Amino acid sequence: MGMTVYFTSDQHFGHAAARGFYSRRFASTADMDNQMIAYWNSVVSPTDELWHLGDFAVRQKPERISHLLKLLHGRKHLIAGNNDNSAVRESGGWVSVQAYAEVNVDDVRLILCHYPFRSWRDMAKGSINLHGHSHGRLKPMPRQFDVGVDVRGFWPVTLDELLSAQVQRAKLDH
Repeated sequence: MGMTVYFTSDQHFGHAAARGFYSRRFASTADMDNQMIAYWNSVVSPTDELWHLGDFAVRQKPERISHLLKLLHGRKHLIAGNNDNSAVRESGGWVSVQAYAEVNVDDVRLILCHYPFRSWRDMAKGSINLHGHSHGRLKPMPRQFDVGVDVRGFWPVTLDELLSAQVQRAKLDH
């Protein structure tokens, strides 16, 4: 089996307030972190590629960031979010770190940013915007997906999963 590309965002590792802010049903911050690590590693293999669209961890020491990144499977790219401080951005555990990226997956042009866009490059030509930040609180636009853990059951997702979920939703709406 070949490499799979996954997307996720907004774990807010170590952020106690995230449990209340986003109605996360975990017993404690440690429980939240441990379960999110388990979910991640249950789908992402060490050879898969993962694009993290920001807000990886909140106010954690560099050693903790490094430890988390070692525990988590995959070749990890960071699209930095508003909560990703220098400890997150400068960690050696990332293959790349940037604020924005354009990548092709399965011949689909993806526009990656922590923040959702109203319009994006090649929007009229079928490109797709993947984002985090809004924790499911934003009305979706066509060909735009919130990949944040609060929307995706705390699992990293593939482009195929996002597109098939969109098809399922369209069927339910009719």
